[in-house]
Amino acid sequence: MSTNNSATSANNVVELQGKDLPAHCPNPAMPLWSSHPRVFLDLSHGGSATCSYCGTQYKLAPGTVIKGH
Repeated sequence: MSTNNSATSANNVVELQGKDLPAHCPNPAMPLWSSHPRVFLDLSHGGSATCSYCGTQYKLAPGTVIKGH
């Protein structure tokens, strides 16, 4: 999982690779003080999602393929 600067701001975009799926927030790079209940994110429609708690945006890295269950 790669992040731009700190993953604690709503303006940040967390870029995910296939190995980072299933995606969830908060992510491991977030400090403990900014925790909220874990939310799994659906990236299958357009390759991006926004956390409803903190506003962090997640997107699939270019070329990343979501494999079926």
